[in-house]
Amino acid sequence: MEGRFINLTEENLADEHLCCIIRSKVVHPGVEAKRQWLAQRLKEGHVFRKLDEAKATVFIEYAPLETAWVPVVGENYDYLYCLWVTGAHRGKGYGRALMEYCLADARKRGRSGVCMLGASKQKSWLSDQAFAKGVGFEVVDTTASGYELLALSFDGTAPSFAPNAKRERIEGEELTVYYDMQCPYVARSVERVEAYCRENGLPVSLIQVDSLQKAKELPCAFNNWAVFYKGAFQTVNLLDTAQLQRMCRR
Repeated sequence: MEGRFINLTEENLADEHLCCIIRSKVVHPGVEAKRQWLAQRLKEGHVFRKLDEAKATVFIEYAPLETAWVPVVGENYDYLYCLWVTGAHRGKGYGRALMEYCLADARKRGRSGVCMLGASKQKSWLSDQAFAKGVGFEVVDTTASGYELLALSFDGTAPSFAPNAKRERIEGEELTVYYDMQCPYVARSVERVEAYCRENGLPVSLIQVDSLQKAKELPCAFNNWAVFYKGAFQTVNLLDTAQLQRMCRR
């Protein structure tokens, strides 16, 4: 396997490509929003490790569960947000190298294990859970909607979804989206949802999750985006126009 990896730091964050599939030659609002989000998270132990190659989408992101913006609880775990290898870089062992780095780092720091979000059936915008299970991750908790918490434990303990994450209900009937700015695609997705609802006369609540406390208290699974409609939890997937049309016809 060829290729050199680097970690983002407070010193190099402003200059490094953030690895997602956005190839805009001009300043992209989602990329800059993520850069600002990361500037705060790096101080909390968040790790963003990537292939040191221009425009490559090869990276991993993880953080101590105590400071991870997800409604998951557990003692001394790390939470794996994203592991992506796309395009011509697939099949070169990069994904395994990044995962091995994450697990070795957790062991070195005396953590109890690493966990991540999955689902009973692989869903868009979630890392490859079959790969994760292949290196030892197991399902340790589930929600009624089919989302799963996967964990690789080093000491026999296990994290869990916070009790509030299993409610999967809210009082409002309108389309409701909870989001944070971790993913560069979120900014445009918020604009798309807002425009669709405006054009179709649909009420919508767009709720930015802008603190760790808000993330931990969310009423559903969350990885940076979560959608409710008619009071019921729908998905953690970012929505395109076709998905909005299908959902809002129900």
